[in-house]
Amino acid sequence: MDFTDVSLTALRVFRAVTEQGTFTAAAASLGYTQSAVSRQIAAIERAAGAELLERRRDGVRLTAAGRVVMRRATTVLDEIDATARELSGLPGQAGTVRLGWFPSAGAVLLPTALATLRRTDPGLHVISREGTTPALVRALRAGSLDLALLASVPPFRPPDAESPALALETLTERALCLAVPAGHPLARGDFADVADLRGQRWIASPSSGEDRLMGVWPGLDERPEIAHTARDWLAKLHLVAAGCGLTTVPVTLAAAAPPGVRILPVRGGPQEQRRLVLARLPRPPAEPVTRVAAALRAAALDTGTPGGSSPPLRLGG
Repeated sequence: MDFTDVSLTALRVFRAVTEQGTFTAAAASLGYTQSAVSRQIAAIERAAGAELLERRRDGVRLTAAGRVVMRRATTVLDEIDATARELSGLPGQAGTVRLGWFPSAGAVLLPTALATLRRTDPGLHVISREGTTPALVRALRAGSLDLALLASVPPFRPPDAESPALALETLTERALCLAVPAGHPLARGDFADVADLRGQRWIASPSSGEDRLMGVWPGLDERPEIAHTARDWLAKLHLVAAGCGLTTVPVTLAAAAPPGVRILPVRGGPQEQRRLVLARLPRPPAEPVTRVAAALRAAALDTGTPGGSSPPLRLGG
C-alpha cells in the first residue's frame, strides 16, 4: 500500500489516538469501536512502512516517523476542515483560533478574555474546550489546538518531554490561597497561618495516579481529613460557603467566590506558587492566535482581585 492511498478517515483516527493518548479514549471520542481504531492505525502504519506509535503502559507516544506523519496530517485535515467551513459560509481558518484551558480558568479568566475579544475583534472565531494538562498538551501536539492555558506547580517542569519543546509563556505567577467559610474562626483575620491548617476538614478534587490532591494545602505534616471530593471548582467553593470545609484556590478564582466565602493568603511557611502558562507549538503563530494570546495576557493581569461580597484580599504585610 502506498502512503498516498491513506484515507482521510485513517488520518483523523491517527490524530484522535495521538490527542487522546489511548486507543480506547480515541474510539470513545470518535464513536468507533476499539477494533475499528486498531484497524485504521494498522493500515496507516503499513502504508508508512514504520511504527508511528510507541505503545506504552500509560498510553501511546509518537515515534520519529509518527511526528512526521502527524505534522503533515494536521495540515491536510485543517485544510479539509477550512474548506468545509468556507463552503458552509462559516469564517475561514484565518479567523478561527482553537483554545484549550484547564478547569479553573473557565471561571473568570476565559470569560474575561472572550468578552474583550467580542468587543475588539468581533470577526474572530474562538473555539474553546476544557481539559487536563496532559490532554491539552496532546491536543497541541496533534494540531487540534492552537493555544492552551495550563496551570503549573513547583518545580515548574515542562508539561511534556517531547521534541521540539513547546513554546511556553508564563502569564502570571501568584501565591496559592485558601477559601474558608465566612463563619469559620480563620475568617476573622486577614490571613491564615499554616500552623492553623492542621486538623481542618478539606474539600478536594479526587486524586488519580500520581496527581496531587488538589484542594488540600500542600506539605501538611499530617494525613488530611477529606470531608468532600468534587472536580468542579464552583462546587467546591459552594461547599466552602455551606461550611463543609476548606479548600485551596488560585488567586484568579477570588472573583468567582460566592457569598459566604473568604479568600485568604497563607503565611508561616514557604509560599506555594502557581503559574498560569500559555502554551503553543514552537512555530510562528498566525495573526489571530497572536490576538487571542494578547487578550489572555491582559485578562490574566486583570484577574486576581475578589468581587461580589467577599472581603478584600490582602497579600501584603
